[in-house]
Amino acid sequence: MNPIWARDPLSGEGARRFGGRFNKKGRAALYTALSPETAIKEANQVGHLQPTTLVSYHADIALVFDGSDGDLLEAHGQTFNSLAANDWRDRMVAGVAPTQAFAEALIAEGYQGLLIQSYARGATAKDCNLVLWDWAKGLSLIDDEKRLG
Repeated sequence: MNPIWARDPLSGEGARRFGGRFNKKGRAALYTALSPETAIKEANQVGHLQPTTLVSYHADIALVFDGSDGDLLEAHGQTFNSLAANDWRDRMVAGVAPTQAFAEALIAEGYQGLLIQSYARGATAKDCNLVLWDWAKGLSLIDDEKRLG
């Protein structure tokens, strides 16, 4: 994560303020990765390696949409390629990007999050993210030594 948000790694504040591929501006979200390598790729998508803070969570999230299931995506009007489209930022400027509208539809259906392949440069099919919109009851930060204060 960007070190700016490291002191409050459960806030989703950066995503709320700026929007993301799977959350519109104003909607808090936590963009997590299933491996440290994927997290580094995600946090450093532009230019040179930037300062990055890695944190670890314990998750018990009940309802997660499986974005690797092509049939499930198709049933929701999506494809792997439509979710991977790199123009989401440009489309967000004009309103809500299609990927953000997809996320809003999932939220309306009661999904707490989305398991999805990483679209970061250098990512492979093994690089996966978990985007969370509702994590208050199912996610806890692992910080046994209270390093984040």
